Amino acid sequence: MNTRSKIAVLGMVALSFAFSGNLTAQMKEKTVMVGGAAMYPSKNIIENAVNSKDHKTLVTAVKAAGLVETLQGKGPFTVLAPTDAAFAKLPKGTVESLVKPENKEMLTKVLTYHVLAGKYSAKEIWAAVKAGNGKSMMKTVEGEDVTFWTKGKDLYVTDAKGNSAKITIADVNQSNGVIHVIDTVLMP
Repeated sequence: MNTRSKIAVLGMVALSFAFSGNLTAQMKEKTVMVGGAAMYPSKNIIENAVNSKDHKTLVTAVKAAGLVETLQGKGPFTVLAPTDAAFAKLPKGTVESLVKPENKEMLTKVLTYHVLAGKYSAKEIWAAVKAGNGKSMMKTVEGEDVTFWTKGKDLYVTDAKGNSAKITIADVNQSNGVIHVIDTVLMP
């Protein structure tokens, strides 16, 4: 075997070890399944969200609003992530209208209403609700408040219009924050 061949083989072996090391590290992470895909705490919000089959509408909307780069940023962010089923509850044609270029400002307003600056675990939100005698208001990145509350063992969030969403999957940790999956789209 000539020197070039040996170098090529060594390079491939090194790459395979590097890849398997990364794969092994990901396998050791505590993941949460969302939309049929493992969500890795070492990946950012966008890197994980694109793999969830339950969040295709949200991903499309984030792309249309030009928020991909922001949600890949350092953060930390707490994202209240509506499922495709949540978007399907909206009046017919709402999503199609919002993702049109001429409605980018409104779409951005709706999406940033689902984001809190900072990383808030479900435990921290529960504590805030308890400290607030059953409710906790938190300011969204959009600028308006949402109200968290509990019913039994469930955590809910209510928007400015009085619509409530249940957190169906909590504490999906990301490298730049946390996602809480919700069953209803919030409206500012």
